[in-house]
Amino acid sequence: LAWDGVGAHHRAEIMARLTGPLETGRGEAFRLGCTAPDCPVRWAVVAPLTVDDRVHGALVACAPRESAVLVRAAAEVARFVSVQLELAELDRSRTRIVEAEIKALRAQISPHFVFNSLAVIASFVRTDPERARELLLEFADFTRYSFRRHGDFTTLADELHAIEHYLSLVRARFGDRLAVTFQIAPEVLPVALPFLCLQPLVENAVKHGLEGKADACRIRLTARDAGAEALVVIEDDGVGMDPGLLRRILAGEDSPSGGIGLSNVDDRLRQVYGDDHGLVIETAPGAGMKITVRLPKYQPGVHSSARLGGGPAN
Repeated sequence: LAWDGVGAHHRAEIMARLTGPLETGRGEAFRLGCTAPDCPVRWAVVAPLTVDDRVHGALVACAPRESAVLVRAAAEVARFVSVQLELAELDRSRTRIVEAEIKALRAQISPHFVFNSLAVIASFVRTDPERARELLLEFADFTRYSFRRHGDFTTLADELHAIEHYLSLVRARFGDRLAVTFQIAPEVLPVALPFLCLQPLVENAVKHGLEGKADACRIRLTARDAGAEALVVIEDDGVGMDPGLLRRILAGEDSPSGGIGLSNVDDRLRQVYGDDHGLVIETAPGAGMKITVRLPKYQPGVHSSARLGGGPAN
């Protein structure tokens, strides 16, 4: 029990009277048993502090005499404090949700991708040891970034570096079947964005670009300055997707392989920037897919403490 003001010798008596209000969630006013003639504290008012109809504590106000004004004032202050507690709880809940979604993305990193990457690296060990070493470093850098434990946000530059590491491993496996071009405006590289926000979209483009195609898959990633925003576009010429299926995936009603990445990124963008900044996806069967991401350059609470890397060359 924190106490501010005179009358601290009543602490034990008040503590004994808190049981009822804490159990019932109802306020209470009572006379204090004090024999000291000069004691300025004679009455106490208890107002419970509640969050989602659960009592988390109580506010106690003391006065020299019974007062309806004191009862109302204590109730109003308790209501204000309860709102602050609820906001703090919501903030913690939001943080837990974001952490859970990032864990879901990490879990999505396919065991097949890990196995295939290590198999490709192993295939170069005897024939081209230097190439095997380079790929092993790419694999280590990609997994280190994907499983890092600090920060909800990163820079566009560092996210692009992770994408480059990922693509190096995919190229080692598929060779000329995968052609990727970058067009990045240097001025948008410092822009902060949710961690693991773009890499799953590129992984989706690779999957749908190579799936069911004998010829090469072409992927284009552009990032440009658009005034108050950075505009990132990821395009592939793969098999595309039925718009109805896409809507179900984004609504969480369907989750085929890779779908969790799209819905997860869309959800996190909306949580951070608002519903106007969800993924904009253009696709149709046989028509490839184009995903547009709008990243506000200045958003309260969105900043990255990560080091700024260089980003892919134009």
